Amino acid sequence: MRLAACLAVALPAIAFAQNTPAPDPASEPAVLAVAKVLPAVVNINTERIVRRQVRDPWDDFAAQFFGVYRNRPREVRQTLQSLGSGFLVDPAGYIVTNEHVVARAADLKIEVITNDTKTYKARYITGDPKKDLALIKIDSDKPLPFINLHDISPNLLGQTVIVVGNALGYGTSISRGVLSGSKREITIEDVDYKDLLQTDAAINPGNSGGPLIDLSGRLVGISSAKMAFTPQGVPTQGLGFAIPADVVRQSVEEFKKIAEKQPPPRPGSSAVETGSSNADRLLGLQLQDLTPDLANALGYIAGKGVLVSSVEPGSPADQVGIERGLVIYKIGKFAVNSVKEAERVLAPADTGSSVDLAVGIIGRGGRSRRVETVNLQAR
Repeated sequence: MRLAACLAVALPAIAFAQNTPAPDPASEPAVLAVAKVLPAVVNINTERIVRRQVRDPWDDFAAQFFGVYRNRPREVRQTLQSLGSGFLVDPAGYIVTNEHVVARAADLKIEVITNDTKTYKARYITGDPKKDLALIKIDSDKPLPFINLHDISPNLLGQTVIVVGNALGYGTSISRGVLSGSKREITIEDVDYKDLLQTDAAINPGNSGGPLIDLSGRLVGISSAKMAFTPQGVPTQGLGFAIPADVVRQSVEEFKKIAEKQPPPRPGSSAVETGSSNADRLLGLQLQDLTPDLANALGYIAGKGVLVSSVEPGSPADQVGIERGLVIYKIGKFAVNSVKEAERVLAPADTGSSVDLAVGIIGRGGRSRRVETVNLQAR
């Protein structure tokens, strides 16, 4: 009797299970969330040329024993490439990513590949190294898909999160985990980052700058870093960090205000921009931010001007006597205190333009070398 009763209950249940269709993967929340944001996610490839001075070994020998150098240092150019991710935050083509993905440098080339495999040349707008956020822009003849920064995730501990990005150069890469912590502080290369989110979702090289989303497709944050070892060298697992969505939203609003004040790009330049700086391309100058530490080491007054780090032989800058180590304080009538400001002022310049530079050295404590205004004809 007991066996018969059990069979009477079990057989209908088995029949019901056999008649119930399997869940459709296409309707899974994670699949729907990824499909929602993927059109706005981009791969970012950057290329920059770094210049360094190289001497012949004989010159070092001669300097050691005779106190003189025979030749000027030879300049060597080295191309550095990196990859990362980002996502559109505006139909006009604004893209947010990590500052370390598109760190500003001379001869910087930024290439963006959208999810529909189209390639764009992007221009750097502005960034904040302390927050590790930057804004770049591409131009398109039609509105672009974007992630809405005004509808962000509540960021609850334990909620499912998804990393979307360009992991190891593989586009459209996904990893999944949970939001495992908030308000974390980490230090990378002597820079302190605060109030970060923590997740056990895999963040790999190339994911930096890409979105971290929840199961509804809302932004949780921007993937930023992975900790493989503690400062004491102990291996770790499942420690990835992201910049919270509310910080991203606030920063993008500030970045857009800066973008509105910048002069428009030259006609036809945005889609085919080579990425080389005007200071280098037109004047033969390599510029560097005069940071407080650098100003202190050189004995210069801090917070004023940009440092000349290299001068191309035979260039317009070389012909008027500008040398490495001098400081440019004004371009035309505009004071410049950063490389970004200098490039912004030089943006309208073109071949044949006349450019006035106020150049010299202002030292601390009244020590100064006379600042002179020189006129250059852009090549």
